[in-house]
Amino acid sequence: MQTADIRGRWLDFFADRGHTVVPSASLVSDDPTLLFTVAGMVPFVPYLTGLVPAPYPRATSVQKCIRTNDIEEVGKTPRHGTFFQMNGNFSFGDYFKEEAIGFAWELLTTPENQGGYGFRESELWVTIYLDDDEAYRYWRAIGVPDNRIQRLGMESNYWSTGQPGPAGPCSEIFVDRGPAYGADGGPATDDDRYVEIWNLVFMQYLRGESTGKNDFQILGDLPKKNIDTGMGLERVAFLKQGVENMYEIDQVRPVLDRAAALAGRRYGADHDDDVRMRIVADHVRSSLMLMSDGVMPSNEGRGYILRRLLRRSVRAMRLLGVDTVSLPELLPASRDAMSAAYPEVNSDFGRISQAAFAEEETFLRTLASGSTVLDLAVAKTKKANKTELAGPTAFLLHDTYGFPIEITLEIAEEAGLSVNRDAFDVLMTKQRSLAKADAKSKKTTLADLGVYSPFRALGETVFTGYDNLRNESTVLGLIVDGETVTSAVAGQTAEVILAETALWAESGGQEADAGLIVGAGYELKVVDVQKPVRGLISHKVLVLSGEVGVGERATSVVDESWRRGARQAHSGTHVLHAALRQVLGPNAHQSGSYNKAGFFRLDFSWNQALSPATRTEIEEISNNAIRDNLPVTTRELPLAEAKALGAMALFGEKYGDVVRVVDIGGPWSRELCAGTHVSSSAEIGMINLISEASVGSTNRRVESLVGLEAFRDLAAERALVSQLTSSLKTPREQLPERISDLVTSLRAAEKKIASFEARALTDRVPALLTTARRVGAVTVVAEDLGVLGSPDDLRVLALATRDRLGTDAVVVALSAIAAGKPVVIVATNTAARAAGHKAGSLAKTVAGILGGGGGGKDDVAQGGGPNGDAIPAALQAVIAAISR
Repeated sequence: MQTADIRGRWLDFFADRGHTVVPSASLVSDDPTLLFTVAGMVPFVPYLTGLVPAPYPRATSVQKCIRTNDIEEVGKTPRHGTFFQMNGNFSFGDYFKEEAIGFAWELLTTPENQGGYGFRESELWVTIYLDDDEAYRYWRAIGVPDNRIQRLGMESNYWSTGQPGPAGPCSEIFVDRGPAYGADGGPATDDDRYVEIWNLVFMQYLRGESTGKNDFQILGDLPKKNIDTGMGLERVAFLKQGVENMYEIDQVRPVLDRAAALAGRRYGADHDDDVRMRIVADHVRSSLMLMSDGVMPSNEGRGYILRRLLRRSVRAMRLLGVDTVSLPELLPASRDAMSAAYPEVNSDFGRISQAAFAEEETFLRTLASGSTVLDLAVAKTKKANKTELAGPTAFLLHDTYGFPIEITLEIAEEAGLSVNRDAFDVLMTKQRSLAKADAKSKKTTLADLGVYSPFRALGETVFTGYDNLRNESTVLGLIVDGETVTSAVAGQTAEVILAETALWAESGGQEADAGLIVGAGYELKVVDVQKPVRGLISHKVLVLSGEVGVGERATSVVDESWRRGARQAHSGTHVLHAALRQVLGPNAHQSGSYNKAGFFRLDFSWNQALSPATRTEIEEISNNAIRDNLPVTTRELPLAEAKALGAMALFGEKYGDVVRVVDIGGPWSRELCAGTHVSSSAEIGMINLISEASVGSTNRRVESLVGLEAFRDLAAERALVSQLTSSLKTPREQLPERISDLVTSLRAAEKKIASFEARALTDRVPALLTTARRVGAVTVVAEDLGVLGSPDDLRVLALATRDRLGTDAVVVALSAIAAGKPVVIVATNTAARAAGHKAGSLAKTVAGILGGGGGGKDDVAQGGGPNGDAIPAALQAVIAAISR
């Protein structure tokens, strides 16, 4: 049974039983506490927790998921994958345990020729929570024998979010693969013989706070009991396809086979090679799916996870003996295997492959540079007659160069060395602990979204600001310091929930509107407007005067000048995006944006800098579009129809079944966008690109001023040019040549001055030589030179003086006020160092007296501090140290 067939049977089964089929959400989660959609339930959490009213009583989906917390297990077990698909059916206060259990059993055991999965009842086992007698009764009633129902504890069969809120027992369904895969005893043995395929979560209780993981108190029943179930699509696929693991199913095996062919190795011949091929197959697929949802390689957040997946796949290919690029072969194999279920991986493949191939080439260069560092470390270790490479060296390679520890181990082993893995692991653990602590601190700053639930239950906030800049409504709620209140008075900062508003809430890259909320006897300054939960708009306000209360009439008033600038910027973003794609091609796809009155920023997928000529061309096309006064139209269409018309859906944005399409010049610029826009392109006024830079190996960022701000910037440049033409008495068109000549002359003059200064420094050496004195067996020069231009000048004099005093033991200590600060340079020769007089140690002595710090190498070092009056004492301390 092919994976697509398993998916189709699931959706058909539940659709026939009254479930709304919900398309998969993006892998990029809109939950601020998550980087990715890590489970099938994630898009439904607001409904399951009651934060947002569910738009349907029951639903089903096949959800794309990414989970990398157990990435080290990938390839080693039959079921661990970073990308997986979760079949789910959900009930929001509709059906509960009996029906959920019945649906699961029916679909699993119905014969394949009747639309089911055709599992034999005798091979299915069930686990339930220890005291969930209700679930036990339903399983027994449906025909599951008592000896194949096992009661397990809270660790495996109880669900909660880890915080106060919904909770409840679970029931899991396992398939027994037979005695060839392990011992008898059922799922309680925790053996690979029993594969969990379906988890049924019964959300029926409200839990309280806890001091540990599983010691929370049950506060009572939920007012509405929910069902959340998940069946692992890949797990069912490998069982129904008769293969050993998820890496061998039809959606993954083609990549594995291509990796084997590139490496010239046979899958199944060697355990370690098999693990590497499975890692490649998993990670290439995961990378493809992440990039299809707009994630690009970077050094932080989601991009870092993607980069790690790509680099682990490249590393695995290297360990298989493939040192050249391999993604141009592997990625198309994954595309072909996944495109039937996800057509976007095919239509977006140009953009995806460009970024992936660039990342592989970058990493191969990184491996080359890391190899140089490692080779030097190996040579140094051998020279010291050691057999173990230091753990900090391995960590430096991993942390700074992105050099996988596995490759460090491999190369060290080839050189006859081991690696201090314990020291490496300590450093890695410390790094992870810091990262986790940072993540935890960020999570604890998030507001409790539950405060918005009563207001969201009243319905969605209606945005009226497309057509009106004023709107009268009612105050539904007030929140101060995270708590609901009945009123707010002058001087307080509060959140105001209105039934309707003309004020735009920050979203889609567009900054929130500025404006006021006014009513009888009060005036509120709008500081920010946000959407804390889906469908609800909250206005953060400062109460300027009076007192506002719940239930009062309120008029939202948009700052007209601000909105005009915001519309110009947002429409300008669309125009520039269209111009980019016209010049660079369809792979230049927007990956992020930000716009506010007078300014916008646009990130797009591209892996090289734009030439000045290209920038000029893009800017000219954009301003021509403005000059041509193109019509700007908006319409609402079903999502599928909008995409069929070529409207671009931007990554990271969430779209409903009905979407708003914004056209500028018809199909020239056609995007899904809920933002506010001008009515014709001429209203944008002007686009003035002010910068273009890299924001990662596969992304560029352009920034632009727009409208009046663009004109003001150009006017400022015109004034500057006018000033230069006047000062240099040169026509504008000759300015570049004139300035170039001046710069050339200036550099030549600076070179001459540097030469004179160097000669002047050298001329001071003979006088310093006459101050030399004997301190024991050491010739010492210890002099204060007053004021010098820089510490480098002092260093030059110290080294020149030392080198002129011969091969007997010499110590030179020179002080000066350099760049406004007291500095001492100490220089020693070979004989002095052999006698125990090291520059670094002497510099620390000096620095201590000057009240600062110092140090350096044994031959030359520097010290300094804030106490310039102590310079004579510091020089005497050098002499005293030598005499001891």
